[in-house]
Amino acid sequence: MKYRTLGRTGIKVSPYCLGAMMFGAIGNPDHDDSVRIIHKALDAGINFVDTADAYSRGESEEIVGKALKGRRDDVVLATKAHLPMGDDPNQRGNSRRWLVRALEDSLRRLGTDHVDLFQIHRPAPDTDVEETLSALTDLVRAGKVRAIGTSSFPASDIVEAQWVAERRGLMRFRSEQPTYSILNRGIEREVLPVCERYGMGALVYSPLAGGLLTGRYRKGRQADSHRAAFGFKHLSDERRLDTVEQLIPLAEKAGMPLTHLAMAFAIAHPGVTSAIIGPRTMAHLDDLLAGAETTLTDEILDQIDAIVPPGTDVGTLDMAYNPPAIQETALRRRRPDERSAA
Repeated sequence: MKYRTLGRTGIKVSPYCLGAMMFGAIGNPDHDDSVRIIHKALDAGINFVDTADAYSRGESEEIVGKALKGRRDDVVLATKAHLPMGDDPNQRGNSRRWLVRALEDSLRRLGTDHVDLFQIHRPAPDTDVEETLSALTDLVRAGKVRAIGTSSFPASDIVEAQWVAERRGLMRFRSEQPTYSILNRGIEREVLPVCERYGMGALVYSPLAGGLLTGRYRKGRQADSHRAAFGFKHLSDERRLDTVEQLIPLAEKAGMPLTHLAMAFAIAHPGVTSAIIGPRTMAHLDDLLAGAETTLTDEILDQIDAIVPPGTDVGTLDMAYNPPAIQETALRRRRPDERSAA
């Protein structure tokens, strides 16, 4: 593995980041098998592992903790907080009250006294970003966190957080974790340029477009896969499937599997530090590792641009973040009596 610097933190990470979402009840419930997958990834040179408290309600962190016993110092370990971890409305979000507790719980499950990167899993419009940054700053100064980051933050939120950190003398976000793939290139317009401007690393998730770029999902065919059982709408989106049908012959002509084309594309952007792989089985990991040396030529990248223009999205990944302005109808429509011009 070659190594890249995570933004301007000085931390060196592999271009492939091992995502642990599939370890645990929602993916691979076999702890021993999951540990073997993690160990193989580490042995292959991957030194970056990303998990979250919400993945199988903490089980993923527990599995990662088991796998890293005796190897913790060799790994750049990242986790996240924000998503619900219980029925209590205060067991979620970006408040100081929750983030401090969430980190303590994560450290216990991971079996470590610190994480290298603590990320805010999603924005929280109901919480002042200064409140969040203040809490994270204290956690860094306490030695429990080395760097802080965001996930799925719009460019405007990233910029606001940078300004607040500068004005208040607080730790600033050093990374962003957005979705990015051949099918979802929207972050090329603002998010990646903003990250580069502020010296933030980008560890992108779903480089295989939530499974669509594995080649297992084809137009007119019923896919028998683990992900299909979850009923994700993006797996049956006709526009996305049409695009996949154009990418498959491109990969074949280039003499590589579609998965290798997709991964090589994701890490070719200068604003991307690492692409998160999320294997559920050893076979998944083996396939992705086999493509680690794949390099896309300008000609191939030009052909991809012709199929999916830069900065555009083909449909929406189910797991993508939608801000309140998009989710809530009342924020997009005036009252009926105020809608006319006269």
